[in-house]
Amino acid sequence: MEVPNTLRIVLLGKTGVGKSSLANSILGTNVFSFSDFEKSICQAKSGSVNGRHVTLVDTPGLISRDRSGEELKSEILGCISECAPGPHAFLIVLKVEKMTEQEKAVITQICQYFSEDILKYATVVFTHGDQLTEGMKIEEFVDQSDDLRELIKKCSGRCCVVDNKYWKNRQQDEYRTNQYQVAKLLDAIDEMIVKNKGGCYTTKMLTEWQAQQDERIKPSSASVFSIFKHLMNSLKRKPWAFVGAALGVLFIWKLMKNQHAAEAAETSLSM
Repeated sequence: MEVPNTLRIVLLGKTGVGKSSLANSILGTNVFSFSDFEKSICQAKSGSVNGRHVTLVDTPGLISRDRSGEELKSEILGCISECAPGPHAFLIVLKVEKMTEQEKAVITQICQYFSEDILKYATVVFTHGDQLTEGMKIEEFVDQSDDLRELIKKCSGRCCVVDNKYWKNRQQDEYRTNQYQVAKLLDAIDEMIVKNKGGCYTTKMLTEWQAQQDERIKPSSASVFSIFKHLMNSLKRKPWAFVGAALGVLFIWKLMKNQHAAEAAETSLSM
C-alpha cells in the first residue's frame, strides 16, 4: 500500500511541553505563534516536508487552569474539522522527564476525548532531548519507566525525540539532530498508516465515541438527591436562584422516569 503524499497531523499535550516549537521544527520554519491568544485556540499550518505536503494542527494545552473543562474539550475536539476528513496521526508530546501524575492525567484526558483507539493513530514525541544522558537513545529512557513503557507499547512502539533549542544545528551525533528525528517520525507515521490500511481518525469515529459516552452518563436517584441537597444549601445563600435550579431537578427526574418506563417496556417485550 502506498502512503499518501499529503499528511494531516494533530499535536496534543499539556501547556509548556513544546508543541508549537515541535510543529515549527517539523515544518522547518517558525509559522506557529506563541501568543497567549493563539495558544488558546487550534491553529492549522501547512508546508512541504521532504517533498510531502504536511498539515499540522496545534491544539491548546491540556489540563488548563484558565478554561473550563467543557470549553477546552470543545476546542480540542474541533481540531478534527481543521484537517478533514481526519488526521492520519496524533503526536502526543511529552518532555524528557519523569512521568508524573499530571502527565498520566493528560494521557487519560486524551483517551477520554477520543477513546483509547486514538493510540492506534498516535506517536509519542519527546521534547527537550538534550536532557538525555550522553549516548542514550529515547527507547532506553522509556524503558526506565513502567508507565512510559506501557504507553509506548499501546502506540505499537512508536516514539522519537527532538530538542527545539539545541538540536537545530548539525551535531557530531546524527541521532541528536531534529532533521534525523523528523525523518524518523515521518517513517513511523508511514508505517502506522500502512498498518491502519490507509485510514485516518475520522469525525464519524469521534461522533460514535461521544455517543457512547453520553449513553453512559444517565441520571440516577443518588445524583438527583445530591443535586437536591446542594439546592437546599444554596437556598440559604441565594433564594432567588432556587426556582430555576429546582426546574432543573424536575427535568432530570422526568428523564429518569422516562428512562425507567422505556426499560420496563423493553423488558416486557422480551418476555
